[in-house]
Amino acid sequence: MFPIRDSQPTRRFPLVNYLIIIVTVFVFLIQISAPDFEQFIYQYGFIPSRFIFSDLDSYRYIIYSLFLHGGWFHLLSNIWFLHIFGDNVEDRTGHLSYLGFYLAAGFAATFLQLLFSLDSSIPMVGASGAISGVAGAYFVLFKRAKIEALVPGFFGFIHFVKLPAWFFLGYWFIIQVFSGLGSLVTFDINQGGVAWFAHIGGFVFGYLVGKQLRAS
Repeated sequence: MFPIRDSQPTRRFPLVNYLIIIVTVFVFLIQISAPDFEQFIYQYGFIPSRFIFSDLDSYRYIIYSLFLHGGWFHLLSNIWFLHIFGDNVEDRTGHLSYLGFYLAAGFAATFLQLLFSLDSSIPMVGASGAISGVAGAYFVLFKRAKIEALVPGFFGFIHFVKLPAWFFLGYWFIIQVFSGLGSLVTFDINQGGVAWFAHIGGFVFGYLVGKQLRAS
């Protein structure tokens, strides 16, 4: 399923959400203009095996990694999800709080993935973990919103359907959990892949923050 739009209106312009998207695209343009795209990722991406908990300098690579992407599809799918769900979460939290939440979700996502790949020398890049945090908060705060999505049907046909946000995001989260569990069997620290546990960690973090916001 791929989201097209949501039904939840906003009261104010999502300034920070769009700034994050602009910065993310700008960084990717820097990436593709670098003499060596892969070397750029290895230089600035978050590499679990070189992370030192007691070294504050190591933490900057987590922030760098949130704005790096492995390719156009990786970039565009991430910023589209952020566009769909981020404006409403920013509307609920406020601009500066949203920025802090986004970065914190990225850290939470990275740390959970780190627990499963401490010795990996493959860079972790992408905003997926932070955006999963946004999705987790949206799941709590706007569960009754409708998500218009593209859904594959029988014989390869594509259908537009409107789904409750709790169903769309809950289904997405379940896929991440099963994919993460499956990766424990097939994971190779010398091979890249989807950071499933970053998605899980980000979503759970966003869910917990959303619960606090809803109670306040």
